[in-house]
Amino acid sequence: MKIKRYTAVSMRAALAQVRAEQGPDAVILSSRRGEDGIEVIAAVDYDEALFADAKRQRPAPIIATPQAPAPQPVPVAAPASMPRPTPAAAPALAQRAPQRSAAPDMGYGAMQRELQDLRRVVETGLAGMTWSDKRLREPLQARVLEELSAMDIAPDVALALAALTPRRTSLENPSHIPLALLAKHLPIVNDPTCVSGGITAVVGPTGAGKTTTIAKLAARWCMQHGSEDLALVSTDGYRIGAREQLMTYARILGAPMHAANGAQELLRVLERLRSKKLILIDTAGMGPRDERLTEQLSALKYGASGARVLLALPAQAEGQALDEIVCAFVRVKPAACILTKVDEAASLGAAISTVLRHKLKIAYICNGQRVPEDLHASHLKRIWLVRAALALGQRSPSPRDEAYFARNFGGAAAHA
Repeated sequence: MKIKRYTAVSMRAALAQVRAEQGPDAVILSSRRGEDGIEVIAAVDYDEALFADAKRQRPAPIIATPQAPAPQPVPVAAPASMPRPTPAAAPALAQRAPQRSAAPDMGYGAMQRELQDLRRVVETGLAGMTWSDKRLREPLQARVLEELSAMDIAPDVALALAALTPRRTSLENPSHIPLALLAKHLPIVNDPTCVSGGITAVVGPTGAGKTTTIAKLAARWCMQHGSEDLALVSTDGYRIGAREQLMTYARILGAPMHAANGAQELLRVLERLRSKKLILIDTAGMGPRDERLTEQLSALKYGASGARVLLALPAQAEGQALDEIVCAFVRVKPAACILTKVDEAASLGAAISTVLRHKLKIAYICNGQRVPEDLHASHLKRIWLVRAALALGQRSPSPRDEAYFARNFGGAAAHA
């Protein structure tokens, strides 16, 4: 193995020297910044596997000790009562020197860590160069990625949308392209879900605003059709005051309210309400990791098998939490979702990313506590939702530096 030190003004220049003198098979052993620039130590004919094997097979050091001269045998007559030692007993009399294990080679581990750190540095540099090249070759697509990232759209969703960017545009302001892409591809229910009646159940995590949303849907129905053909059902027997809250709304609207615990009781309640045109079911709010969630969803699945399920998705939650919610409630096959608490969200990027990633259509948007004024059909609020996401991104800009774009859009492979 041939080792040599190189010094240059930059890492790129040092790597060029290594490549020119030692060839493409050279291995960088270490690098550091010194007074004269970047110092790189490189080696050629480096066999990592052979080095590791030699380390494992390295023998333990042998410590030499002075040997005493062998004693001369002295003939002594043994007494008759003393037995002679048998050959089998001889090994129990020998004293073996303890063996010392080889000390671990700490330098090898340090070198491995330096190699990993250098690999990350090189990959980061390559990703940065790839991102810079992308900005030159595809300026519109790079602009879309920057604008979507400013709106807090997740990188995987931003890449999927940016791939749909046209190479040329007739728009005077290219900054409108991200808005147009979002508005075009946002999954929306074109008609309000509860206009035609039927059985609708609203599911979702604790605190998502399901009961208030049920009240908004019921009030909107009463404004158009009256309360005679409306019924409310609660399966929430866990939260204190949940049924009392729904009962208060039912009393104000003049509609009957029923409680059901378990699949069989829910089935009997729905059988008694067959004459109603719209039945709204308010379910218990449970987190994605709640052990009782499976029981609750099973009761809904078998007790109201023909119900249309809407998932209440709190817009102010973070992206990972929203993904867990969708994955937890997918077993009841939601027909669409209701974006709740939009007025409380500091950013709408996570919610928009979630519905796009899971192809979950938006049926309604709730942006306040007023009943029913703050319930909006999504097909009437598509542009409003996109503009609200843009406004929130401009109000509280998140730090998106060059390292973020290079890491997420540079295309370099990631290594642990």
